Amino acid sequence: MKCSTDKAGCVARCIKIGLLAVAGIAAVTWVVMQLWNCLLPDLFIGVSPIGYWQALGVLVLCRILFGGMRGGCHGHWRERRERWEKMTPEERQQLKGRFRSRWSNCCSANKAEDSASGGDTGDKPAGGA
Repeated sequence: MKCSTDKAGCVARCIKIGLLAVAGIAAVTWVVMQLWNCLLPDLFIGVSPIGYWQALGVLVLCRILFGGMRGGCHGHWRERRERWEKMTPEERQQLKGRFRSRWSNCCSANKAEDSASGGDTGDKPAGGA
């Protein structure tokens, strides 16, 4: 799918989401730094306070060690694919229609062409292999 030339709303939404993600990561990093600096130097001898970038490094290290390098929900795509395969063709068309109505403002190449052709892209989900 191509974004249409009238994608100002889509770009604004993407920018807002990106800014919220950056602000969230910055806030979590600040909280980790504050907790480290308030707790660990008093609890353990020899532990020194850390700075902001060191706290971000601690978060990244924890993600690598405890969260893995892949994205979050590993099994969710499998569950969604199984649910998709159990749907009747009518239920699939209804679900496609709901997604099309939700995302047609910024993800449709040509709205007139999409509505004329019915937007049928096959019975496979977008994320499926």
